[in-house]
Amino acid sequence: MSGSEPSAVPSGEQHTITHGAQRVVAVQVGGGLRSYSADGEDVLDGYAPEEMCSGARGQLLAPWPNRVAGGRWQHVGRPMQLALTEPEAGNAIHGLVRWAAWAVAEHEPDRVRLIHRLHPQPGWPGTLDLRVEYRLTADGLTVASEAVNVGPEPCPYGIGAHPYLTLGTPSIDPILLELPARSRLQADDQGIPNGIVAVEGSRYDFSTARAIGADRLDTGFTDLRRDGDGRARARIATADGSRRATLWVDGAYTHLMVFTGDTLAPQARRRGVAIEPMSCPPNALATGEGLIWLGPGDGHSARWGISTG
Repeated sequence: MSGSEPSAVPSGEQHTITHGAQRVVAVQVGGGLRSYSADGEDVLDGYAPEEMCSGARGQLLAPWPNRVAGGRWQHVGRPMQLALTEPEAGNAIHGLVRWAAWAVAEHEPDRVRLIHRLHPQPGWPGTLDLRVEYRLTADGLTVASEAVNVGPEPCPYGIGAHPYLTLGTPSIDPILLELPARSRLQADDQGIPNGIVAVEGSRYDFSTARAIGADRLDTGFTDLRRDGDGRARARIATADGSRRATLWVDGAYTHLMVFTGDTLAPQARRRGVAIEPMSCPPNALATGEGLIWLGPGDGHSARWGISTG
């Protein structure tokens, strides 16, 4: 299969790009990533063409990532109430575009650009033009997101993504995880942050690669260490080093959410580790922390990617 193909499958049109032995399938529904493989091996724990996306696999999280407590926030002094899309915890979660149809703006063999206009709706007043480009090169996959406020008043914005990385092991328990984070977010039972603490010396300290083991993580990390190119890098590897993958984020992303999938359906639990780039912490729409305000005509861009070398 190549190019963009119309489809009645749950994720809509399938947009395939390739570069050498790498292959990505992006989808119409949510503009997300359904699969990414290199040398015939899955790099993402995605989902099959006939399946509906579950566990937010590969989805784009805009115009905010993660949770909004009670779905309540204020826009220039006006109270707003979002639909509670995480009803068991009473939160709004992961933005408004996960199930929206995205259109193809450009499609070449090694890249595809998708676009979506987010209109005002209950609990959300802004109009944003959203774009995402998936590009494969010899260095791996790059995901470039853009947002432009095309409405008449300032609009808040945050961006995130929800890839689950895999190295082909039946469980993530033996996978070695290395995170470039000095701090983590403490959170209440609803997943809303209520503090920030250093990770050094704690069970959340992955500054040196170690096995995930039985650790259960649904944890936000921040204070990211960055390399000379300004990127922060999270790494996973098999114990024997035969397979590895690196997820990098540029300076627009200040947080990484790490989720070991313990609350997913039994057949999907701990099959991949989600390492989620986020431009702001959970509940930013309510607290304002790390939130980006776009004036009319203003834009924002962010990049993250995955390499397997």
